[in-house]
Amino acid sequence: MERGNARAYSVNDAQRHRPNSVIRQGLLHQERVQLKKRAHIGFRVCQLNIGSMTGRGRELANLMRKRKVDVLCVQETRWKGNKAKELGDGYKLYYSGANKQGRNGVGIVLSGELKKTVIEVQRKNDCIIRLKMCFGGESLNIISAYAPQVGCTEEEKGSFWRDMDGVMQEVEEHERVIVGADLNGHVGCENEAIGRVHGGHGIGERNPEGENVVDFAVALDMAIVNTFFMKKREHLITYRSGEDVPK
Repeated sequence: MERGNARAYSVNDAQRHRPNSVIRQGLLHQERVQLKKRAHIGFRVCQLNIGSMTGRGRELANLMRKRKVDVLCVQETRWKGNKAKELGDGYKLYYSGANKQGRNGVGIVLSGELKKTVIEVQRKNDCIIRLKMCFGGESLNIISAYAPQVGCTEEEKGSFWRDMDGVMQEVEEHERVIVGADLNGHVGCENEAIGRVHGGHGIGERNPEGENVVDFAVALDMAIVNTFFMKKREHLITYRSGEDVPK
């Protein structure tokens, strides 16, 4: 997800002219005068559920270098503690540790140049971490998050989204935000009435967990960025259960 002057996708209803009251919030369309005031920031951001960081540091650094990734949001690190660790080749991992059961854990890996721009680290809990970086006077927030899985209790799910909302409330309205997260929900392909936040390029039907994702995006005026890109079907599926059921 992204809040800011995102311009990486094809023109659609979400990018066409909006009333000034909406444009001011800055999702997919910005007035030309606003764009001139923003510093140009160009880098690649990705997200990956790593399963465990143990023995994977060098592998991640090599992956980021090969794919030219500057920011990597990782989930299920399963490392305990709240620290920062050099992974090699200039890449640095900031992480918020696993819970008492050794589950969860999230982190953000930055390239050598970007790690110099970090001005704030907020480790909310074992499922949410936020970094604030500064580029020429403009602030950018990167959030890595891991939502409870479908089988978890409603209390756990509700607590996660309340925590996410709390972290977002601490971000100034004029600051840009990118959320790289494993939110364990299907947002589906239907985007009627929500074209501003959902580009329509999903798969299947939206499930209750996906509704939470959409509600969060709508409430905070954020784009579910992947849905604005047309991809092959196999690239929309994380994994399959049996023959035909995408996850």
